[in-house]
Amino acid sequence: MRAVVFDWDGTLVDTLPAILRANVEVLRHYGLTFDEARYRAAYTPDWRLMYRRLGLPEEALEEAGARWLELYAATGALAPFEGVGGALERLASAGHRLGIVTAGDRAVVEDQLERFELGRLIPIRVCGDDPLPPKPNPEPLRRALQELAALGADHAPEEATYVGDAPDDMRMARTVGARAVGVEGLLATPDDLRAAGADEVHPSVTAWIAAHLTAGPPASSH
Repeated sequence: MRAVVFDWDGTLVDTLPAILRANVEVLRHYGLTFDEARYRAAYTPDWRLMYRRLGLPEEALEEAGARWLELYAATGALAPFEGVGGALERLASAGHRLGIVTAGDRAVVEDQLERFELGRLIPIRVCGDDPLPPKPNPEPLRRALQELAALGADHAPEEATYVGDAPDDMRMARTVGARAVGVEGLLATPDDLRAAGADEVHPSVTAWIAAHLTAGPPASSH
């Protein structure tokens, strides 16, 4: 049984527009402009580092982070990308063990997992407020793979796959030795993902799962 670990925001669920809007509102309060181009240029899973890159004073970080969480939590119209639920069902039915490694806070992600009825398919969750360094540090993915191994997944990192939409996702996967699958989206172009180490790039998770289940898992390139 092979382990497949996903990023959450922008990979499985269509949350990045809401995340962007909340950031625009927060940063406007501090006199900083923010748009899609600046988001892509400054993005890192470590939100404090991203805000520092954008010029937010150190003393304002925690207040800004709390305000962002309030604004994002008030967003109602969020959903998985089309076809994700069925695609994950097929992947699990084919014998894969599934997890997520996300920069999102656990309370937010766990709530979304249940609301979107994906929780039963993704038993292993490593979140951004867990006591681990943020992506691209390899420790979050190593933790997820250890927990998936306890559920029967192959314990060898080179037999695992990590799927994400950001360059740091690809860097984390390559550091661990897992296959790095990039998903096109707001945070990176296909070229950005390949430059960060993606073994393959697809337009969506559903497209990758369809190709993966049709072709069978490729040999590791590492």
